[in-house]
Amino acid sequence: MATTFKNFTSADIANTRTLLHEAIPITGTIVSGTYSDLNIQNYSHQLFQSVYDYPYLSSSANHIFDITFGHISSGSALSQSNSVATTKKINIYNQFAQILVGYDTGSNIKKFDQDGNHGTGSIMNELFFLSFARLLVKDEIKKGSFQISVGTGSAYASPFAGGALIIRDASGVTDYRTNSPAGDYGLLYTNSAGTGDIVGHVYYQAGAVVLTASVFPSATVMSGTATLDQTLSGSTIQTIADSFRNRIQNIQFNNTTELNSTIYFCRAFSNEFNYSSNPTYLSSSQIVVKEEATDPPVAYITTVGLYSADNELLAVAKVSEPLKKTVDTELTIRTRLDY
Repeated sequence: MATTFKNFTSADIANTRTLLHEAIPITGTIVSGTYSDLNIQNYSHQLFQSVYDYPYLSSSANHIFDITFGHISSGSALSQSNSVATTKKINIYNQFAQILVGYDTGSNIKKFDQDGNHGTGSIMNELFFLSFARLLVKDEIKKGSFQISVGTGSAYASPFAGGALIIRDASGVTDYRTNSPAGDYGLLYTNSAGTGDIVGHVYYQAGAVVLTASVFPSATVMSGTATLDQTLSGSTIQTIADSFRNRIQNIQFNNTTELNSTIYFCRAFSNEFNYSSNPTYLSSSQIVVKEEATDPPVAYITTVGLYSADNELLAVAKVSEPLKKTVDTELTIRTRLDY
């Protein structure tokens, strides 16, 4: 009889985890300029703005990220009776805070703490929010790889006068925080050494970035002739997003794809799998591949099937070419399942 099934032992199964990374560059010309904002989608609710890599009405356009703005309900200079869309901005802040920061023991929404150590650092009151598409982020942003360059020049027409301010998670590899319900997050610093000012957070698994509005000088002309505070308090979120996009020079990071694999070592010992269960293997009760009656049996392995405990076929693997199996040979076929 042909041996067609064999149970695995614990030594026959191994599990591995591989992290794959790819570089994601987003230039300022894509964000503001190349397509004359035809790749920018605005909505009637004016709660956020979407950026695409191509005019968004095109079928080949891919969503890159969303931009929005929010501030706390009290303690912010922007919470005034004559401010524009105050309720929307407060709701945006609270929505992101619920997801990324969570609640305290009194069921109150926590605020974005500057250094991530709640209760010991300053609160970031006014924030720009960038939410990146899963198409770019994949499973998460690689720690220590995020960088955004923004222009802090005082004039609207020349935001990069004097150079751009580079903001990055300089210590993200070793000094990230784990006290967020959305996963790990790193602190964004104003220099590459991680010793400058903390101006925001990057949430690796959530694919979100929060950046304090104080990264821009208060006298900065953000929209038309309006300064930073005038724009943030007297403009809609859509106008604020336009102003922020105008000052993005570059965004770059590495994404991460987590590839989990189970490797099955299918072992065929000398006395196993030397016959075939294929009906064409026999003709008139004689083995077709044998020329003489005294010749040892020969089989050619072409397929490996993985079965469940109740003998249901779950996966099939094909070898690149038939493998000859005889009584004087042993084979180990390495079958890998990725998920």
